Amino acid sequence: MDTNSEAQTVTRESSRPAGAEQRLKELGIKLPAPPEPFGNYVEAVQTGNLLFLSGMLPTEGHGAKFIGRVGAELDVQGGRKAARLAALNVLAVARQHLGSLDKVTRIVRLGVSVATSGDVRDQPKVADAASELLQDVFGKDKNPCRLVYGVASLPLGTPVELEVILEVQP
Repeated sequence: MDTNSEAQTVTRESSRPAGAEQRLKELGIKLPAPPEPFGNYVEAVQTGNLLFLSGMLPTEGHGAKFIGRVGAELDVQGGRKAARLAALNVLAVARQHLGSLDKVTRIVRLGVSVATSGDVRDQPKVADAASELLQDVFGKDKNPCRLVYGVASLPLGTPVELEVILEVQP
């Protein structure tokens, strides 16, 4: 009987959902260095159990990796790649501030601004790249509410900027 209870314990433990840090490893994702501010502000502010992140851009180092507007210089796929990179920067800043992404209990809100030209209506498809990465890392049960904007231009000429609010362990 002891053998059965040990097996049940192992089964329960292995069926426990993987944390965000474990999911990153399973997905083979190595986070970039957290971006540094491009002006007079901080990247993250925590108040109570909410972590607010400044607008996250698709940057590497201290420069824009993607420049242009969806529908002009970039197609939807290029916009999606930019949104995914911005989401990786979200994860890097959150980890830097919290010490571990496992401390995130919920993604509360994801705001996505997409620089577009003309009559582009594919902003949600671009935003989905950020949503999909965050869901892959945190799980579907932590999906946020989302607001997507089409705008004329964004800082550094980037095609995407993310605004994120996370609920974290106190």
